[in-house]
Amino acid sequence: MIRISEIFYSLQGESNTVGLPTVFVRLTGCPLRCNYCDTSYAFSGGVKMSLDEIFVEIEKYDCKTVCVTGGEPLAQPACLDLLTQLADDGFNVSLETSGALDVSKVDSRIVKIMDLKTPSCGEVEKNRYENIEFLNAQDQVKFVIADDNDYNWSKKIMAHYHLSKRCQILFSPVVPTQNPTELAEKILADRLPVRFQIQLHKLLWQDAQGK
Repeated sequence: MIRISEIFYSLQGESNTVGLPTVFVRLTGCPLRCNYCDTSYAFSGGVKMSLDEIFVEIEKYDCKTVCVTGGEPLAQPACLDLLTQLADDGFNVSLETSGALDVSKVDSRIVKIMDLKTPSCGEVEKNRYENIEFLNAQDQVKFVIADDNDYNWSKKIMAHYHLSKRCQILFSPVVPTQNPTELAEKILADRLPVRFQIQLHKLLWQDAQGK
């Protein structure tokens, strides 16, 4: 059984598949408390569902792209079984994870979108840098940037771990703390090999739950 906060169909708002119709499976629970978190409603509550029940809900949308998110989905051990079963059934699957928990056992067919916590979020000490060894070209590392310190820290981490040679890199601004245009201009000025992103779902639906 897996505790599920919500299952819904929307456009992917982030990552390298932004704009693509996607079924989101949001698992309940997270061991982190980032100060910019926009899904705190998923910290608790939810409904326990079997894998069969989850698949019944997913299949209602006639969509082969699924994003497993949270909360922190890997906080529930059965998440690994869900990911593997989705891949076995022919779904294109991504996992949004904080990077604070071990990703080594995630099925290799799953696209990992790993959020390395920047200093401003208050949870930077939770980063599990050994996870980087389990990333490859299909995977993505996301840096959520609130200020100049976060930006400079992110550049140092990129360089130290040679991230641009290992996986894709995403830079996302914390609005309104970090002006998106200013972040874009910094990326261009520094010739960074990263993908700049603004959360599409917030522009379209003001981050409404279930969208």
